[in-house]
Amino acid sequence: MTETSADRQGPIRVMVVDDHPMWRDAVARDLAESGFEVVATAGDGDQAVRRAKAAAPDVLVLDLNLPAKPGVQVCKEVVAANPALRVLVLSASGEHADVLEAVKSGATGYLLKSASTGELQDAVRRTAVGDPVFTPGLAGLVLGEYRRLASEPGPAPDTGEPDAPRLTDRETEVLRLVAKGLSYKQIAERLVISHRTVQNHVQNTLGKLQLHNRVELVRYAIERGLDDE
Repeated sequence: MTETSADRQGPIRVMVVDDHPMWRDAVARDLAESGFEVVATAGDGDQAVRRAKAAAPDVLVLDLNLPAKPGVQVCKEVVAANPALRVLVLSASGEHADVLEAVKSGATGYLLKSASTGELQDAVRRTAVGDPVFTPGLAGLVLGEYRRLASEPGPAPDTGEPDAPRLTDRETEVLRLVAKGLSYKQIAERLVISHRTVQNHVQNTLGKLQLHNRVELVRYAIERGLDDE
């Protein structure tokens, strides 16, 4: 099992990817000064993929507009190589198409570059533990898109579902709250369990359902109507 920042003592390991050197250096410096361990930086897409595999950060702070390889492709490749890696997009674009494409590519969160240093620091901390983090207004957009996708007719389902994974009652309960958009902390408070226990339930559920991240988990739950229960 891949070790994550939640399993390891010490600072959260972060990598910053942006094609503007001054911006990239400033973000890396601000994060380092606030206690994060900046393990690598990169200025283009190809470099980002190579260095992310070598440096093994917990969180990749990623711009979308990159030379050599676009940010969404970088996101797909690094998450495929290391499903435990969390990607926080930090972009100047608030275009809905860009946000949705990033999330579908595996990003855990999406923050606009107009965010304050404090907001970025908080976003990195929350991203590291798997909480979806979005600039205000964008979370509703993403959830709305998954509702739309879930309502569209798809392939004919296998009604028997003989191989459907069985979740425990508590895993189903956690999954339902994830689909409603609650953070791990809120779920822990609601169910009177520890934050770590919530994370364990989510990781177990991801494994059973053969999903890669919380975004895919939310879509799975919405497709089954768990968010309406």
